Amino acid sequence: MRPYDEAPFGLFHLRLAIGSTGGAFSDGFGLGIVGVALAQASSQLDLSPGWLGLVAAGSLAGLFVGALLTGPVADRSGRRRIFAYNMAALAGLSLLQLFVVSAWQLLALRLIMGLVLGSDYVVSKALLVEFSPRRVRGQLLSTLSIAWAAGYVCAYFVGYVLHDIGPGGWRWMLASGAVPALLILPLRVGMPESPLWLMDHGHTTRAAQIVRERLGADIATPLGCSSALADGWRWKQLLSPAWRRRTLVGCVFFTCQVIPYFAIGTFITQVISGLSPHHGDLGAAAYNSFLLVGSILGFLIVDRISRRGFLVGSFAITAAAMLVLSLGAQLPPTAVATLLAVFACVLSSQASLVYVYLPELFPTELRASGIGLAIAASRLGSAASTFLLPVIVAQSGVRTALGACVAALVFGCLVCLFWAPETRGLRLDSLQQP
Repeated sequence: MRPYDEAPFGLFHLRLAIGSTGGAFSDGFGLGIVGVALAQASSQLDLSPGWLGLVAAGSLAGLFVGALLTGPVADRSGRRRIFAYNMAALAGLSLLQLFVVSAWQLLALRLIMGLVLGSDYVVSKALLVEFSPRRVRGQLLSTLSIAWAAGYVCAYFVGYVLHDIGPGGWRWMLASGAVPALLILPLRVGMPESPLWLMDHGHTTRAAQIVRERLGADIATPLGCSSALADGWRWKQLLSPAWRRRTLVGCVFFTCQVIPYFAIGTFITQVISGLSPHHGDLGAAAYNSFLLVGSILGFLIVDRISRRGFLVGSFAITAAAMLVLSLGAQLPPTAVATLLAVFACVLSSQASLVYVYLPELFPTELRASGIGLAIAASRLGSAASTFLLPVIVAQSGVRTALGACVAALVFGCLVCLFWAPETRGLRLDSLQQP
């Protein structure tokens, strides 16, 4: 019998990967389109800089709550049901944005959408990593990063096309997020539960049946975890001496990565205009394109270098690029474009580790909770930064805002340098104690 995580890659893995990446695409699209839509909606809804920040950060704040609550639920009740139906909820909420007539309504919908997106961030990572063959796990999970970046970039171009259809174009921009969510819904319905989760909860027969039917009769059923992990509060266990260092690394790494990613990405046109006047729209298109290039780069290298080296090195490079931008007064447009391209490419390549590294930090019984806690921490940071960036730019200038992003990147680099464990090649069913 071949070990569970040595199963050959097959059509079942492909279906699960497409269903998961479709969710990641929908997540990226939904979060990316709001930045484009708000540029047109602000005058119609009379949005002040404070309201712009609130609405832009609404989904991120909802993600905080959604991920935090979904993690323990998915660890106790399973991943399958949430994975199967959350895209239907996302599509319905996206369509409701067609009827928004006030800032409060838009903010409420973005918050609820964030709750749904938070659930998908947790279960899609957990379910895909627990079915992935070990030899292709890194690249398979990093396709989620490519899909997310593709959705985020696609949102910019869809917004550009819909901008000229009339004063209500921003409504159609926001509602268009229903399309990718509905397209991948059929792939998710009927997806089986994770055999790793089933074994941890004593459902040995059902786990063996799923392995036999979906992976092959010659594949062994995975091992279960120790009973010590099966009892008690998940968050308490994550903060216990055995796991708190990994929990800290996951939370800090993800938070310090998304603070500049969302703050700068959401308001990239304003940032570029502040650094190089008259190049905002063209520079924003180039920046978003390099986000997609970076996600592909991450896919290509994630299984070729150490996870820890990837983390530390990418933080160092992005911090250096952002530091030059924040200190370099009157840089020529070509220098600004080059530094932003390096920043976008490397930061986006590092984002592949969000999908690969986070699930590898925790055992099955704590995986969804650990991912959820890290996502919650990151979304709290990104929501705050997205809210504060336009305010800081208006009061102190764009370079001050970029300096704050440098501080976040340096902090993430130092935490990973001292405490991040290596997880490349890890067997998930053998992870009991760090």
